[in-house]
Amino acid sequence: MNFTPRKLNLFLLFKLPSAFLTGVRTKSIDAQKCVVVVKHRWINQNPFKSMFWAVQGMAAELSTGALIMMKIQALNKNVSMLVIRNNASFNKKAKGLITFSCDQGNLVDEALEKALATGDGQTLVLTSKGIDLSGDEVSSFDFEWSLKVKQK
Repeated sequence: MNFTPRKLNLFLLFKLPSAFLTGVRTKSIDAQKCVVVVKHRWINQNPFKSMFWAVQGMAAELSTGALIMMKIQALNKNVSMLVIRNNASFNKKAKGLITFSCDQGNLVDEALEKALATGDGQTLVLTSKGIDLSGDEVSSFDFEWSLKVKQK
C-alpha cells in the first residue's frame, strides 16, 4: 500500500470502520510526521456534548501507528507492532475540529534499526497531541509500541 492520506482513509473504512464512522481522517503523512483530524459531531460525542475520549484515542493512535506502518512497509521486512501501554491526559473539552499529530518519525527509525540489527524486540513511546482550532491542547496521548522482527 502506498501511504497517502486517501489510502489510509480507505484502510480505516475497511479495517477500522468505527474510526471511519466517527470521522477520524488522515490529513497528511511523511517520513517524520502524521496528522489526523476528527470533528466533533453527534456520532462521536459524549453525554457532556464534547468528543468522546475513545474517539480522540483512535485519532491519536492512528497518528502514531501510521508512521510505524509506513516505515515497516518501506523496509520490506516482517515486523510486528503492538500497543503495550497507553497514557492520556485531557485538558479541555474537545469541540470543533481537533488535529492530532505525531512528529517522531526519527524515533521509529531508530527503534526499527535497532530491532533489525539485534533481532531483539524494541519498545518506543510516541506522543500525539490533540489541538483545537484556537490552538489549545485538548488532550495528549502517549502510546508505548512494541516492535519485533518476525523470523521466517
